[in-house]
Amino acid sequence: MKQRTLANTAIGLVLLLAGGSAAAQSLADLRNDAATAGDVTTYGMGWGQQRFAAGKQIDAKNVDKLVPIWNLSLNHSANASTQPLLIDGVLYLTTHDATVAVDAMTGRQKWRVPVELPPDITAYLCCGTQSRGAAVLDGVLYRTTIDARVMAMNAKDGKTLWTAKAADYKQGYSLTLAPLVAGGVLITGISGGEYGARGFINGWDLKTGEKKWHRWTVPAPGEKGSETWAPERYKDGGGPTWLTGTYDPDLDLVYWGVGNGGPWNPATRGGDSLYIGSVLALRPATGEIVWHYQFSPGDPYDYDGTNELVLADLPMAGKKTKALMQANRNGFFYVLDRSNGKLLSAQPFAKKINWASGIDMASGRPIDTPMTATVRKTESMPDFIEVWPSAFGGKNWMPMSFDPTRRVAYFNTVNVGMKIKYVKQERPKQPTWYLGLELGGFVAPEDGQRGSLVAWDPVAGKKLWDVPSKSPNWAGVVSTAGGVLFTGAQTGEFMAFDAASGKKLWQFQTGSGISGLPIVWERGGKQYVTVTSGAATVYGALAGDPELANVSPGSSLWTFALRE
Repeated sequence: MKQRTLANTAIGLVLLLAGGSAAAQSLADLRNDAATAGDVTTYGMGWGQQRFAAGKQIDAKNVDKLVPIWNLSLNHSANASTQPLLIDGVLYLTTHDATVAVDAMTGRQKWRVPVELPPDITAYLCCGTQSRGAAVLDGVLYRTTIDARVMAMNAKDGKTLWTAKAADYKQGYSLTLAPLVAGGVLITGISGGEYGARGFINGWDLKTGEKKWHRWTVPAPGEKGSETWAPERYKDGGGPTWLTGTYDPDLDLVYWGVGNGGPWNPATRGGDSLYIGSVLALRPATGEIVWHYQFSPGDPYDYDGTNELVLADLPMAGKKTKALMQANRNGFFYVLDRSNGKLLSAQPFAKKINWASGIDMASGRPIDTPMTATVRKTESMPDFIEVWPSAFGGKNWMPMSFDPTRRVAYFNTVNVGMKIKYVKQERPKQPTWYLGLELGGFVAPEDGQRGSLVAWDPVAGKKLWDVPSKSPNWAGVVSTAGGVLFTGAQTGEFMAFDAASGKKLWQFQTGSGISGLPIVWERGGKQYVTVTSGAATVYGALAGDPELANVSPGSSLWTFALRE
């Protein structure tokens, strides 16, 4: 026993001297991330992406005493929709053009390594100039780039260890998501759905960057699901996988969402168009699809299935169940049995839904309204139709939080409609928008409240409270055992709310819109909250929201703590 202890100590010292982190030296450390207050080693603050902090130091009574302890410019004006990782007192942050390490206590930059991008990248870029985060294991930091590469870097100094090409960016592919380390494999998705690029998920060797497996999300002829596509449409069928999946190590299943079809026009694709608008349950070692559930068959309105897939054990119908939750862009909140994909609950959370009247619990399929039934079989139409929710969804990508003690989910919603008219469109020869429709603009609700912060009971399938806002919040939510929620506004306010009532308790103006993913952490017996500010969202560019007309760009990193 003594000899083993000495050996382990020696190994630990070697790893630390090599730049490794004692808090993230094994898959077991990643598995325990949600229970480790001093470090945040996974995207989502745990493999199940609950984004919940167990510490109670900051609570509803004292949160109004929060003050910024430091602020760091990120020398960056693109979208800062990213989540930092925290390991042994160092914050690791990705932007589209750099990887940054920051001293968590002082805010001083330790190192910054630029991402070398081709000069013509913007001519081919489909889906956002941003990077949502990183993964880490054994002192190695993993990230993706907007020219569709995957990188491994030494966490000590940012030195590149290997780089792998996931796809050709000149075909409309890009990468903006944080990778996932699961089952000893590094897993990434892909962006490019609006260009019709055929989607996939890859598994990579952590040490070498060698591709271990490749899983197309649109099946070719002869493969399971190919019969749900019109002939030859699979080649440009979309099915992007642009948000990070979740992982259940006990079931050894990774859950990954699949996005829109190419083009959006469903009549040109034919049928359900598997696996767009779905969740796939995969074996991380092989990429084998164990089960799937399709939220939006045929996906007529760009509702995707990529929103975060949150894992929790819930008492569904009085039985403890390994559940998977998603607030889908189509406006319905789903609860599935994550062991087999069985639908357990699907209730509307969006304020206005006119594309479906509900979800048939026997078949799991949406109940089409007459408008949607017509859309599915009409390749072109003479007039615009008004659809609710819009392509922004009843909720967009900004991730929810789930409080396992209260069994409540908290998320930001969008309450906007759209006017569209389907048209015939030939597949572009060069990567460009491939939608098969004309967009006639977005429609604000009559009361002018374009979004809400919502508290949702997933077991009862009902809303507990909501806090409306003139502009939808585009930031992630984090909840704490102290009964406080943190999120941000596109107008720049970082905000705290009472988890029980939704009452706003505190806010601080950060200087630019917030689309980042806050984290809560502890060090030296004190609790801290960190978030990025800097919004340049698609919503801000296209929605015509008057509240955002004078919001300044410019990205920065903020950390807050209670006043001494």
